[in-house]
This record gives sequence, structure tokens and C-alpha cells, in this order.
Amino acid sequence: MRRLMYAAALFIVVTSGIVATGTSAQALDDDTPVGRDQYQVLMNQCQYADTEQLRSQCRSAVESDYRIGAENSSLDCRTYSGVTVCGNLPLSKREAACVQHSVEAGLTERRSEVECYAFH
Repeated sequence: MRRLMYAAALFIVVTSGIVATGTSAQALDDDTPVGRDQYQVLMNQCQYADTEQLRSQCRSAVESDYRIGAENSSLDCRTYSGVTVCGNLPLSKREAACVQHSVEAGLTERRSEVECYAFH
């Protein structure tokens, strides 16, 4: 029974993404191929991280987890308010609170994530 619980927990972590590093489950395989434009979006979105250290960690994660190759149709990219991002966004506590407030005010969660990540 205990093994089944561990297996279920591992499955949830892998399929939902690694929260501690902010990388998606899709990036767990080293060098996930993405299109040139997608790679540029992943690098560009690092500019929105809260601190220089987080921006640097973001760029390092993109460099180690992705490589330019064929366009990746399973990469979750979206654009709101002129900002395009891809994958899971590593939100700070402040940004997560912004998302919650925005959703309660009527915005979709996906849009709130992008706008709070980029503008707060």
C-alpha cells in the first residue's frame, strides 16, 4: 500500500511540474526540442522574474532544459496584454496573491498568471 502511495505522489509531481525549480514536466527530459521562436520566448520571459538571481536561474534552466529544434506543439505558450510566455511560470508569493485577486475579480487564471508575472 505504501508503494502505491509513493507511486501516486511521484506521478502527481511529474505530471504537474516541478514547483521548486519552476520547470515544467515537459522539460524533465534533457534538451526538449522547441522551435527557435519558442526558445526565444522562454529566454525572454526570464526578464520578468522578481530578482536578478531568479532571472539568472530562469535563463540557466532554459539553456539546460531546451534546445532549438523542431517547433514543439505541446509547449504551452500564450499571449496576453502583449506578453508571450511558455510553460509553467514560477510565481512569487506576491504574484500568486495577484493571480488570486485577479481571478476573484473576473479574469481567467491563465491571463492572470501572465499579467501578474509580467507586471507585478
